[in-house]
Amino acid sequence: MGAHSRKCDWCGSGTPIVRDMEPVNADYQYWCEECARALVIKGDPIETYRELEGEPIYGRLLDEHCTLKRFYSFATA
Repeated sequence: MGAHSRKCDWCGSGTPIVRDMEPVNADYQYWCEECARALVIKGDPIETYRELEGEPIYGRLLDEHCTLKRFYSFATA
């Protein structure tokens, strides 16, 4: 399945912007911006991730909404 035809694993409709590289549940690896924002606000951010759109959308979400700075890893490979 191509990257452009893939949908968010949580809501099933959004276009994924980030991939969880170490998911707790393998069924939920790809997240759209709205679902990823909800994870960050809830306090359960993706810690090891890869941006999918070429821009640091998820990184900006972490900067904007995450008050407790934990260690996050941007996966390059």
